[in-house]
Amino acid sequence: MLRTALSWIFGTLFLLIGVINAFWGNDPGFGIFIVVLSLLYFPPIDAFFTRTTRFRIPWYIKIAVGIFILWAALGVGELFDKIQLMKQDFF
Repeated sequence: MLRTALSWIFGTLFLLIGVINAFWGNDPGFGIFIVVLSLLYFPPIDAFFTRTTRFRIPWYIKIAVGIFILWAALGVGELFDKIQLMKQDFF
């Protein structure tokens, strides 16, 4: 139950990071890449992937991908600057 809740939370967080990078960044391809990676965290998509390929993505791979997404978004991707651009567009 906790694993499922955390999967939904992190999947949603990483999906939002990907959308922000896709629409308010200077590299929409990177944002789309983050969106695709975020799909690994959603339980229905993970179950579909496991059923289709008969390969389950281990939890430590998901943690490594999550650390990469956070590092790329917060460090290199200047996420907070992109959030400011997003706020300017909406408000």
